[in-house]
Amino acid sequence: MADADWPVDLRGVTETVVTTLGPNERWNVAALGVHAPADPDAVATARTWGQTRTRRNFADRGEGYVQFTADPETFARAALTIVEVDDPILDSADAWARAAVERRDAGQDGDIEWIDWALTPIESTVACRTVPTTNRGYGAVIEATVAASRLDVDAYDRRALESRLSYLADVIETCGGPAECRALAVIRESVEW
Repeated sequence: MADADWPVDLRGVTETVVTTLGPNERWNVAALGVHAPADPDAVATARTWGQTRTRRNFADRGEGYVQFTADPETFARAALTIVEVDDPILDSADAWARAAVERRDAGQDGDIEWIDWALTPIESTVACRTVPTTNRGYGAVIEATVAASRLDVDAYDRRALESRLSYLADVIETCGGPAECRALAVIRESVEW
């Protein structure tokens, strides 16, 4: 199968939602930061932390569906809860790429093992073209999910993360719309601060 292109331009770390097929033949949904290659001829990469379902499924299956969505609730659920679905492509995906994954590097950060994966698109689709908008509430949802996911990691200062979450919750409530507020509810249901 010939390699495809990414359906979007990757820049810096692009936050995505990935689905990977688990041993129960269901698709696990998780957040995944995709690192754009510095060199146009290089491949994109992603890092998994700890013994996650995504890490296991990448190792066992060698692929996943990297999805690009502007839906903050989908992202919050993927980042902070366990979600399994029957189909690999989410209804909220604006574009997606089925990507082959290959382990590139691994290491430890404190007690947590990390693995770097090379991601090569095999096929891709753009399902929806939208006019980009900037919403501070949406950005705050993404940042809040990162902070929330680190609350129980010893390497991070919990009080600083809780303060950041409180600030971000205020931004979401002030600047976000109904979708961002639903995402904030997911975050509050998933972690205590």
